[in-house]
Amino acid sequence: MSDFKIRDVRAIITHPPGARTLTVVKVETDEPELYGLGCASFCTRPTAVAAAVDDYLNPFLTGKDPGDIEDIWQSCHMSSYWRNGPVLNNALSGVDQALWDIKGKVAGMPVYDLLGGKSREAAAVYVIPQGRDRAEYEEHTRALLEQGFHHIKIGWASMMAAEDKEYYQRTIITPKASIDAGSIIEATSICRNIVQAFEQFRSTHGPNPQVLFDVKSPMPPIQGLALAKDVEPFKPYFLEDLFAPEDNDYFRLVREQTSTPMAVGELYSNPHEIIPVIKDRLIDFLRLHISTIGGLTPARKLAALCEAFNVRTAWHGSADVSPVGHAANLMLDLNVWNFGVQEASCYLNTNETLKEVFPGVPEVRGGYMWPSGKPGLGVDINEQLAAKYPPTDTRLRQESARRPDGTVTRP
Repeated sequence: MSDFKIRDVRAIITHPPGARTLTVVKVETDEPELYGLGCASFCTRPTAVAAAVDDYLNPFLTGKDPGDIEDIWQSCHMSSYWRNGPVLNNALSGVDQALWDIKGKVAGMPVYDLLGGKSREAAAVYVIPQGRDRAEYEEHTRALLEQGFHHIKIGWASMMAAEDKEYYQRTIITPKASIDAGSIIEATSICRNIVQAFEQFRSTHGPNPQVLFDVKSPMPPIQGLALAKDVEPFKPYFLEDLFAPEDNDYFRLVREQTSTPMAVGELYSNPHEIIPVIKDRLIDFLRLHISTIGGLTPARKLAALCEAFNVRTAWHGSADVSPVGHAANLMLDLNVWNFGVQEASCYLNTNETLKEVFPGVPEVRGGYMWPSGKPGLGVDINEQLAAKYPPTDTRLRQESARRPDGTVTRP
């Protein structure tokens, strides 16, 4: 690797069909055609990430040895003095994953072989049924189970009954909130409907399929505790983000009062934030968005820490993770012993155009994500085609859900 030097580092922003706004970093070397790709997708702030890559990391890294992954990660992490924000971490992740991609290509190995090889042949995935109403939702759920998917995440589409919508439509007092936009959050109704959804799933599909739910922490913590106890009889695979990060101490009460498994991490950008709930055995699954904590380098270290405390991995993998990022997730999924499950919801809607923009998208079949065996991460990008799908609004912002009185809720 010391024979090569980094020649250029740049961000590519694209919004192809089947995904959200994606940011990919391309690290080029002075060896013709030797380059790596990394996911830096922060879909609501893509241009901020691109500026961090193009304006700061590019001049900082040009001329360095792309094989020095650990040193590059540490020096980039400290280079801005203040660190661990989602913008800088995503920019760093794009570089970090690209360097692993380059090292794998030079070695002629998939990244999981660089990490020590495979612990399994493929990674179990969970998927999210879709539907405009409960009938469509249930039909799609059955179709997914018939296709071999055995982990199902119940979506928000099934959570609010028609009578609840009608009731809360009458109680809305602010134009900022809309039932049709799915932005009304009322904790009592949500908890009731989540429990009913678990009950319906088990009565319809029996005890074998694994069922999950992403709570997104919209309720007071004490109601979250009650919810964890109420769904325990239905044996969920896990509840995700039951509490907001600032309410982590409530996980102690959950652990003392119920055996419902907990999954946490999507909202974290500082890896050190998650360490207390790992070492105190308060969670069961680590749900980090790998690019938001800085890439494969910190993620593999956290996975190793989790193994010591019997916490399994379940990396974030929605439609705002690029195919490059999904491939990076898969490298760890295949390598680490303490793998749990991988989110792969976006792959159900992957169309041919997205596959053309990102040749080498990992294959999902029979309830598993399968590696291609290609060197590096195994995914490429067609830059000419990606340029045909610019983001429609680079000022993207996440609209907050609200209570009927207009109060913003925290995810």
